[in-house]
Amino acid sequence: MNLEKLRSVVRDALGKHLYSSAIFFADKLVTVSGAAASDVYLLAQAYYLSKQYQRALHLLRQEHLLTADDRFKYLAARCLAELKEWDECLVMLGDDESLAEQSGQASEGESMELNGEGREINIVAANCLLRGRAFEALDNRTKALFWYKATLRADPYCYEAFEHLFDNRMLSADAEAKLLDSLKFPAEDRWLALLYQCKSVKFGQRLFEERAVELERSADDAPSTSGSDGWGLRGNGDLLACRADNLYHRAEYQQCYDLTKSVLERDPYHLACMPVHVAAALELRRKNELFLLAHKLVQEYPQKAVAWFAVGAYYSCIRNYDSARRYFAKSTSLDSSFAPAWLGFGNAFAAQDESDQAMAAYRTAARLFPGCHLPSLCIGIEYQKTNNLNLAEQFLKDAQKLCPQDPLIYNELGVLSYRNKDHRKAESWLRKALSLAPEPLTDAWEATCVNLGHALRKQRKYAEAIDWYDKALGLCPRSASTYAALGYTHHLMDQLTLAIEYYHKALGLKADDTFTAEMLTRALEDEGARFGMGGGEEFL
Repeated sequence: MNLEKLRSVVRDALGKHLYSSAIFFADKLVTVSGAAASDVYLLAQAYYLSKQYQRALHLLRQEHLLTADDRFKYLAARCLAELKEWDECLVMLGDDESLAEQSGQASEGESMELNGEGREINIVAANCLLRGRAFEALDNRTKALFWYKATLRADPYCYEAFEHLFDNRMLSADAEAKLLDSLKFPAEDRWLALLYQCKSVKFGQRLFEERAVELERSADDAPSTSGSDGWGLRGNGDLLACRADNLYHRAEYQQCYDLTKSVLERDPYHLACMPVHVAAALELRRKNELFLLAHKLVQEYPQKAVAWFAVGAYYSCIRNYDSARRYFAKSTSLDSSFAPAWLGFGNAFAAQDESDQAMAAYRTAARLFPGCHLPSLCIGIEYQKTNNLNLAEQFLKDAQKLCPQDPLIYNELGVLSYRNKDHRKAESWLRKALSLAPEPLTDAWEATCVNLGHALRKQRKYAEAIDWYDKALGLCPRSASTYAALGYTHHLMDQLTLAIEYYHKALGLKADDTFTAEMLTRALEDEGARFGMGGGEEFL
């Protein structure tokens, strides 16, 4: 019997996913070769790929190969992980943090070596990743974080570690930047460093575009003075999803939605793009699109958290918050590390002023995603709603530490300072928010412009306040409250004719506004008194 020919058949069967064939021939191969270690490994791998995890473990133990080399130990640990035997998995791998020193050595040696067919991800990085998964499953997130970082340092090509760290928001924005700076990429792998940076940049248009443009540019398009040939990733789905995520965090929802829609038209099953597409559709109140998308996802991916997240988003869109909560809860039960569902769950409670339940959901999200600033921001907003301003400030400052680039944090800090009657500080925070907001401003920032106008008006900086109210009207021309604020500011400046004009415009848009109606009456009375007409009733 030709053993090499038989090994070739087994490898080919594994490559073609013919696992029963692979097992049949590998079993004969092990018998004929006298249980040679490499042949036992082929058979154990065939068992693993056909989901016969206990059988693969039994084979490795029976042949006393668990400690033969790292390949056997890793395969046995993978079997234990699939069986959810996390403690045994860690015993198999060892959880001594001194093992991480091996990952540092590997990053300078083994991980950069090439085999005959191309680059391989080193086994040290794979072991570190599995340790991280085990600790995360055991809810020891501190050690999980340690091992995921060790994985990336061992081999930046181990993308699963990047997903756990960055998609699950286990690090603050500053910690993410420091980790990426510490990774050692060869010159020919600069594209990977740029792509990781794009995925980590949630705010900051200029920084994102610098990296994205270089990735999209092809070698033919690259200028000779750029120092880079470009990487030709224009149109790549992952890069477009990164761009959409960046647009979403900058509150450019329409552009985000258009981009994600184009990605999904080409690849309807691009699940990495799906959460931001659903979130943008929710912001734009696209209820029909959400209904169709949610229906499709539930049919095709009933065990995926994103499918039920889309259902919850649809019910949020039509303001059926009881149903929304139910489906967001189902999404979190399928995948507890799916951050959008936790935030949607909390938002559904908050929409009905159920602050205690909303904050419970946000606190869970803050525990599960310690690098995500949104749970702290949402808790701060809820405390503002319940007039607990000291705790609100504490959580908003926590959010600021985690992500100092989010303009929404500074808007909320400005509102908080305004409510504390510190109008100068409110002005400072609100100007900071608008300086971080993308240019040109969209209607998403209309409220911030109005808030800044209020803070300036309280300081009697009437001309500047009017400028900001005018900017707000440029963003949202049919805002009755902004016309009322303009009328009130002109009233304070004793410009009664303009005040009356703006009050009338405000009441034309919202006839039942009692404050504006009362101020219009006063303005008419004041103008009547000025011209000696005796009083408001006689003038009217």
